[in-house]
Amino acid sequence: MSRFRFPPAALALLALHPVAGSGGQAPDAADPGLVAVPGIEVGQIELDGVPTGCTVVLARGGAVAAAEVLGGAPGTRETDLLRPENTVQAVHAVVLSGGSAFGLATADGVMRYLESEGIGYRVGPFRVPIVPAAILFDLGVAGVGAPRPGPDCGYAAAARAGRHPVRRGNVGAGAGATVGKLGGAARAMKGGIGTASIRRRDGLVVGALIAVNAVGDIVDPGTGRVVAGVRALGGGLADARRLLLDEDPPEDGAGAGTGPLPGANTTIGVVAVNADLSQAEAARVARMAHDGLARTIYPVHTPSDGDTLFALATGGGPEAPVGRIGALAAEVVARAVLDAVRSAASLPGIPAARDLPRP
Repeated sequence: MSRFRFPPAALALLALHPVAGSGGQAPDAADPGLVAVPGIEVGQIELDGVPTGCTVVLARGGAVAAAEVLGGAPGTRETDLLRPENTVQAVHAVVLSGGSAFGLATADGVMRYLESEGIGYRVGPFRVPIVPAAILFDLGVAGVGAPRPGPDCGYAAAARAGRHPVRRGNVGAGAGATVGKLGGAARAMKGGIGTASIRRRDGLVVGALIAVNAVGDIVDPGTGRVVAGVRALGGGLADARRLLLDEDPPEDGAGAGTGPLPGANTTIGVVAVNADLSQAEAARVARMAHDGLARTIYPVHTPSDGDTLFALATGGGPEAPVGRIGALAAEVVARAVLDAVRSAASLPGIPAARDLPRP
């Protein structure tokens, strides 16, 4: 008999199939993604027929956590709790969701699930699950009046969480994600969920899971080529680096950066490591992990993005300098960003990187 106890609405969500155009891929067998980090589980749900959803990262045994918010238009929950001077040092889950600020309600469902499992911060006879969250804006893709992720989405995603390889592409919080919106939504391309991990010979494991919904282009730092981004009016890619340097930008505002709607974007994610870190050390890792966004997204951390990364330390692994962990975190974040757009599939009117001719 299943140990999960689903409310009726969550049962309905569990029966859903990925939305049309879902990337839904699993990482290469050599890289299971974020779940390579011991103590981490991932569950994802997409709403039926609507390009939106939520992604839940569980740490059932608790994980020391911190967050770094560098975008100018964030949508977050419980990030103040993650400051080192505050009392609670560990979390039990992190939620990434579509649906803009409406999607923050998904964390309520994750809390309900964890409480039913007896997981949470002990306060007398009570267990209070600690569940920070961050959201991205995908309302323009889903459409006016479309359903948004809510508590039942969070519950169902948490109930599905496990250590199986993480699905990527048009799934979970990345189902409706897009990139390259400097020229407006009409010239954007498909973003999504990506994941990556690094395992060192000494047993240290660092992983990342990123939902990529950026204003900017996605650039491969190894080649300097744009992988996905603003589409040129005549076909191909415009290259945001050139648009932003153009002294006489196009009238549509692409060069001036006036195309995107403020707050209608955002790249969010989780990095995790099996090291024993203090919350202050985890905060340094979260800050350094943003370097991975800066290597692969141009421009990044804009007033129109709410870029937010969480760092989780599950412990039990080898000792390692925080600087080394942070550098590895930046590397897996960069790999996960590239993985997100390369795994994504097109939606009507929104092509994906895989649709472009190979250079």
